[in-house]
Amino acid sequence: MKDGQEATNLRRIRFWLAVFIAGLVLSGVTAFPLSSEVHWLDAALHTHPLQPFAASTGLLGWVGRVDDALTMTNARYPFLAYGTDWLAFGHLMIALVFVGAWRDPVQNRWLITFGLIACACVIPLAMIAGAIRGIPFGWRLIDCSFGMFGCIPLLICRRSILTLEREGAQAAAHEGVAAGA
Repeated sequence: MKDGQEATNLRRIRFWLAVFIAGLVLSGVTAFPLSSEVHWLDAALHTHPLQPFAASTGLLGWVGRVDDALTMTNARYPFLAYGTDWLAFGHLMIALVFVGAWRDPVQNRWLITFGLIACACVIPLAMIAGAIRGIPFGWRLIDCSFGMFGCIPLLICRRSILTLEREGAQAAAHEGVAAGA
């Protein structure tokens, strides 16, 4: 493979993996201050010009309900928030694992497959567990979007990794033929 093409593919893979890793880190870090974030969102929706839209779609009521639940739960049972701390930790650790694919994408291409499987599994989890837990359908669709949008950078990486592998195998075969001649 030409060094330029290989470098371009490697840059593309690393860029999209960085986007994916950043998404995991952002999702993880924002789970720590969940109660504060929801309280801020509830207050913002009540004063924002989008309030009529938020009210008509049920978003205003839902966010208010979640804010009340978190406030009451944290006041009486603060240890339950430890569960979202572990959720955050899980996101951060999964992000860290993808650094292996960033460093050597061909050797660690299985991580891309793992990520694609995880993204696909978001959808049934959100739809089934969300229905059981009484999460509004629209909110479950938002949760599903994490899996749907998460697969985009991983699919780009997968395609570029396959190109690197294919071109690397062709170059190795070509070198083998040249050495035997």
